Amino acid sequence: MSATVLKLFGVLLCSIIACADVMPMENFDLQKMSGKWYMIGFASDADWFVTRKADMKMAAAMMVPTATGDLDMSHENLKSDGTCWRMTFHAKKTDTPGRFTFFNQRWRNDNDMRVVDAQFDKFALVHTIKTKDGKSEVLNKMYSRGTDLSPELQDKFRKFCMSTGILPENIAFLPHNGECPQA
Repeated sequence: MSATVLKLFGVLLCSIIACADVMPMENFDLQKMSGKWYMIGFASDADWFVTRKADMKMAAAMMVPTATGDLDMSHENLKSDGTCWRMTFHAKKTDTPGRFTFFNQRWRNDNDMRVVDAQFDKFALVHTIKTKDGKSEVLNKMYSRGTDLSPELQDKFRKFCMSTGILPENIAFLPHNGECPQA
């Protein structure tokens, strides 16, 4: 085996081990997730992300806790042609507060999502493991209540992403591009 293949295998193994240990934050409060968020930070080593990250823009998200403890999430993003890309998920609670699971119909993958850190009036750091056909990918997102993210929170996001095996060049802070008109 070449040194490059061995190195890549080592990075993959480390990222799998690191992600298995990522736990939701203590004292998670589902009700405080409620409301509008902006997805400002986005990071992954997945091939689809690496090839598309330069074209990605900030998205708006609505989080709505359900009476049963689940979380309804909707994301929307204004595209360059003036139309809007929209997606919704119903994330089911698990026995661990701050951890949810859902199946993405569009991409046909299972998602294990964990809110790992938050100051609910400022930011929420979310770690998701996406699995399809036995292959898992890590996706980290930094949500903010506003369209700007302080340098300290950007640094927090970078450090967290690298601790989960994501390469620094695959950590993106998305530019704002306007809001979608109400549907």
